[in-house]
Amino acid sequence: PTAEAGEEAEAAPSLEELLAELDALCGLDKVKKDVKSLINLVKVRKMRQEHALPVPPMSLHLVFMGNPGTGKTTVARLLAKIYHAIGVLSKGQLVEVDRSGLVAGYVGQTALKTQEVLQSALGGVLFLDEAYALAPASPTDYGREAIEVLLKGMEDHRKDLVVIAAGYPEPMEDFLHSNPGLASRFPKTLVFADYTPPQLLAIFQGLCRKNGYTLPPETEAAAAARFQALYDGRDAHFGNARTARNTFEDAVARQADRVAALEAPSREDLMALLPQDLAGA
Repeated sequence: PTAEAGEEAEAAPSLEELLAELDALCGLDKVKKDVKSLINLVKVRKMRQEHALPVPPMSLHLVFMGNPGTGKTTVARLLAKIYHAIGVLSKGQLVEVDRSGLVAGYVGQTALKTQEVLQSALGGVLFLDEAYALAPASPTDYGREAIEVLLKGMEDHRKDLVVIAAGYPEPMEDFLHSNPGLASRFPKTLVFADYTPPQLLAIFQGLCRKNGYTLPPETEAAAAARFQALYDGRDAHFGNARTARNTFEDAVARQADRVAALEAPSREDLMALLPQDLAGA
């Protein structure tokens, strides 16, 4: 192997590092537990193979159900690297795609487009976001063609490709029942719950710490109340972690307007976020 290949091998994070990264994610307790069980299953399968013991067939393809901003893509990217670290996938890259990346406007093109995406994902994970958009709305919908090509690709490359279909909970059920082959190929579902108000506050606090902003107690109380209100009134557009990030970016912008107007702001002034810097507070 070339010197470069050696360097690259060193750069690949170890399973321990990847698991630490998974553990460091806010919330997602059930998902973390499920991912660890999957890893154990794969590890024991490999050991059984080494001892010439029978291993039942196992599908590594997964469904990630959850609302936007619940960490589905982040976990998929980590899982791709984890599967690479334990020797299930040869490369461990994540290829993210949605309906528009697979379906073309006229006959025959969809199969080619989907094939290309499958090729680019070999050795890694194909992350199919809003997968339910592929469920054919009508008999002539090209989504059907994309699903058929995907299913064939999953069969042909089952040794070195993992497909994760992701989306909102209800429509994902419809998607899995839109083709008889789908439900059996995706036997395991990981459910990504909405972040609770304390978790949203923890994400917000983490962003403040990381970016050198301080939260006096009264601002923290205002932020907690704001996340509670956003959570209680959440609808299909609730952004979860994105909501916490947007709240932070918005507060930083308001704080900048406020501090810029001060005569000679101190270091403390430059760092502190005050209750009036929070929108709707």
